[in-house]
Amino acid sequence: MSDKVNQLMNDSAALRWTALVLIALMMFFAYMFADILSPLKSTLESLRGWDSATFGTYAGGEYFLNVFCFFLIFAGIILDKMGVRFTGVLSASLMVVGAFIKYIAVSDWFQATEMCTWLDSWWTAFPGSAKLATFGFMIFGCGCEMAGTTVSKAIAKWFKGKEMALAMGIEMAIARLGVFAVMWLSPLISKSFTDTVGAPVLFGTLLLLIGLITFSVFCVMDRKFDAQLSAIGEADDSKSDEFQIKDLGRIFSSKMFWIVAILCVLYYSAIFPFQKFATNFLEETLQVEAEFAARLFSMFPILAMVLTPALGLFLDKKGKGATMLMVGAMIMVVCHLGFAFVLPLYKASWLAVGLILILGVSFSLVPAALWPSVPKIIDEKILGSAYCVIFWVQNIGLWGVPLLIGAVNKATGGYTVPMIIFASFGLIALLFTFMLKVEDKKKGYGLELPNIQS
Repeated sequence: MSDKVNQLMNDSAALRWTALVLIALMMFFAYMFADILSPLKSTLESLRGWDSATFGTYAGGEYFLNVFCFFLIFAGIILDKMGVRFTGVLSASLMVVGAFIKYIAVSDWFQATEMCTWLDSWWTAFPGSAKLATFGFMIFGCGCEMAGTTVSKAIAKWFKGKEMALAMGIEMAIARLGVFAVMWLSPLISKSFTDTVGAPVLFGTLLLLIGLITFSVFCVMDRKFDAQLSAIGEADDSKSDEFQIKDLGRIFSSKMFWIVAILCVLYYSAIFPFQKFATNFLEETLQVEAEFAARLFSMFPILAMVLTPALGLFLDKKGKGATMLMVGAMIMVVCHLGFAFVLPLYKASWLAVGLILILGVSFSLVPAALWPSVPKIIDEKILGSAYCVIFWVQNIGLWGVPLLIGAVNKATGGYTVPMIIFASFGLIALLFTFMLKVEDKKKGYGLELPNIQS
């Protein structure tokens, strides 16, 4: 008993960082799959008959069930009721199922089936492949967003009182490596196989299966960790501290929570939807091949991968979380305005890469400061639900913005107005960072204070 009290599993640096790698791999493969078709937008247009509006609807489909069926709200309740192991396996399984449906939809062999012919004529004029791919993406999106909240709570659990922001930063860096990898691998696989659209999606589906396996290994470790926590009376499933539905009221009534949630949806609405269209934007703006454009955009997560862990370590030791959010929003506004007005005038690859890399700095500052700040404003027993409600609000933007960008791009025949829209989201997000800093100073949540307490 004394050994358990004196040496918990998360007291071992090797064990807690091993746990982090196992769960981060699941998110690495999820980020890869989320953008598996982004470098292939032109191919989808020529081979499957998708236009920009269709692609935008497909891209937004990832978040449809999370928003309109409130799946993320239920996911938060499941997470706080059932724990990270059950929820993580469920989320990984949903991603695999949704990915396989998406593979069927875009594969060459499906295009000649009677089902595809029927889907072509059913309901709306979108191609049948897009309808089924969107449905699969919806299921994948349920699992992916549930996984994101599960990983956040798992890290908060294993790194409580330790290098939490650094751990979250490294997890995000590993996940973003998936964006870099897919921008290279997806076009390469597309060119190497006869089924130029289906092959990359099948590859991504197999990677998600590996992610399910790695998370299952983490579950074995986490079960042992829970046994230790139970032995000292700190288990997550303690009945005296069990989550109740009424606890959601504490989330919705928190002013600070809504500032963070709205800041989140504004910021990410200018990042993830941009990723979906970025390759095609560079292809059209610079007049280059799609494969070359994808490789240019693959630079986006490079600085983010390097800086996010470093910024997390800085946040752990020095603090300044609210200030980091403010600076990150400023940088994003400048970059999107550069995409809108400067890059079309000076069509240079080096300029595009420069703007992309600087945008990656913003994508380091904001998430590195945002997610470790949530445990400071929300009670631990409802932390999973808080993350899920934030993700639900975020998903409203991630569903609607791709539809908006696709429609605007189709109507205007270019990307100037879409980039202005992205910049506008960043400007409003900047206003909310000021509100956050004022509220933190007034109420003393400690967002500017270091996470590691001496």
